[in-house]
Amino acid sequence: MIASRIRSAGLAAFLLAGVAACGAAPTATSSPAASGSGSAAGVDARTATSAADFGGMEQLVAAAKKEGKLHVIALPHDWANYGKIIEAFKTKYGIEIEEETPDASSADEINAVKTRKGQDRAPDVLDIGQSFAISGAAEGLFAPYKVQTWDKIPDNQKEPSGLWANDYGGYVSIGCDAKKIDNCPETFSDLLKPEYKGKVAMNGNPTQSGSAFGGVYAAALANGGSFDDIQPGLDFFKKLKDTGNFNPVETTPATIEKGETQISIDWDYNNAAYGPVMAGKGIDWKTVVPSDGKYFQLYAQAINKDAPHPAAARLWQEFLYSPEGQNLYLGGFARPVLLPAMQADGSVDKSAAANLPAVQGEPSFPTEEQINKAKEVLATGWGAAVGG
Repeated sequence: MIASRIRSAGLAAFLLAGVAACGAAPTATSSPAASGSGSAAGVDARTATSAADFGGMEQLVAAAKKEGKLHVIALPHDWANYGKIIEAFKTKYGIEIEEETPDASSADEINAVKTRKGQDRAPDVLDIGQSFAISGAAEGLFAPYKVQTWDKIPDNQKEPSGLWANDYGGYVSIGCDAKKIDNCPETFSDLLKPEYKGKVAMNGNPTQSGSAFGGVYAAALANGGSFDDIQPGLDFFKKLKDTGNFNPVETTPATIEKGETQISIDWDYNNAAYGPVMAGKGIDWKTVVPSDGKYFQLYAQAINKDAPHPAAARLWQEFLYSPEGQNLYLGGFARPVLLPAMQADGSVDKSAAANLPAVQGEPSFPTEEQINKAKEVLATGWGAAVGG
């Protein structure tokens, strides 16, 4: 996340409301694959920047249904409630969703856009970490589009022309199998204790994964670093590796169930969502936001400028930023970007909001320049820190 895009009164109010209410609280060209792209009344869906360009939502829906498909990538069903989101979209519009590689990283998504240009199997839409939204826009990979609720998204949570907008997010947290771990860790400093030898995992590689990137940033903040200096985060994970506590297995629901990742650094909405699922499997999965390293980040949505199904891509965005879509994220323990607006107009699911993991205090956020610098440090230092 970027400081200049989060410190609006709206989002600050949202974060502070989390403290009280929840126990505390990133012109398309034609391609052969798109020759069947949706259009209505002569409108080229690939150049439409709003539903109004189609003549309204009814015409956008018609164009999307004519295409009949949406190709998505990197949307695990247990991540931010995407299983229910996908089913709700299919049920509402009768549009087939082709799902690919659900556990792909943000870097994989960007690579798919670049390498599959002109192919029908190119991703139509992207759900990516903040740093990848920034770099993808800079590379000219996205189509500008403004959803109907655009004006309700804080100005500092979106790219002005509509190339991307923040959508949902959460805090870096520590998940723990309380039946296998006698004393679950509550801070980053706890993770260095000898009792956690070989047990501390992450959800991905920080040079490719937004959640792992956030994990290293949070570790830096917990160990004397800052948004200008992520190196202490690398040093922490090197120490974690040197002490034998670091577990290189990437966390998934399957690895948790098998007992392969008994402690996991991940977004709070992922760890919190594992709780009820794992309870049915006899696992007591606990989630805590570490007090010594608070890091909050929103994920962004973007449309591939060469999307093979451009109308369906735009309709998907409309659905995600509608009250229905935003409440579905909330039902998956993620914190939607429109939460302040929904609280104000009464459209928020209050019971889902009350279930968000507890957080004390107000977080701070890095700037775009700080994020880019951190990415450079990780690109050159992560392998040396945990390799071998």
